[in-house]
Amino acid sequence: MNARGSSGRPDEPDDIAELRAEIDQVERSVLRRIDPGARALVIAIAVLVLLVATVLPWAGGTSGMNVLLGQAPPGVGVLPRVFGYLAMGFGVLGSALGLTTRRWGMSWVCALGCWLALVVGVLSIWSQQTTHSHQPGPGPGAGLVLAVLSLLVMAIAWFRIAWSRPPNLARG
Repeated sequence: MNARGSSGRPDEPDDIAELRAEIDQVERSVLRRIDPGARALVIAIAVLVLLVATVLPWAGGTSGMNVLLGQAPPGVGVLPRVFGYLAMGFGVLGSALGLTTRRWGMSWVCALGCWLALVVGVLSIWSQQTTHSHQPGPGPGAGLVLAVLSLLVMAIAWFRIAWSRPPNLARG
């Protein structure tokens, strides 16, 4: 019996059928992979900018690292903390996994995750400008704005990578 089982051609010798099965398996493996090219450098720089942004102030005088660790004053709110977790999860860890594994599915996870973090980041900037009273909020810091901008760059780059799969390779 040949390597393809009952789907092999009856007139093929076993060694050619095994070679065909191996080629099909390599083709399926290649179809699941991405080649980010120069966008990998863009994503890596955006991740570095995001990491630098966590040291800068996010709300009032509180740094992003303090917001992530839960050491922020009560006026900061929950949205910057959720943004920080999403940014570190999808922006840093997800991008690192996506660039090292180069899997097409992981590029979609990173694209959608960075987009979600971007939306929460914009809402966290807005939440720092508004309060329930007539007093102004603590205001967004430069680090929060820089983190949102770096996630914008990452989301665009990941979506371009995820959409770069040719339509004739969509099977697999």
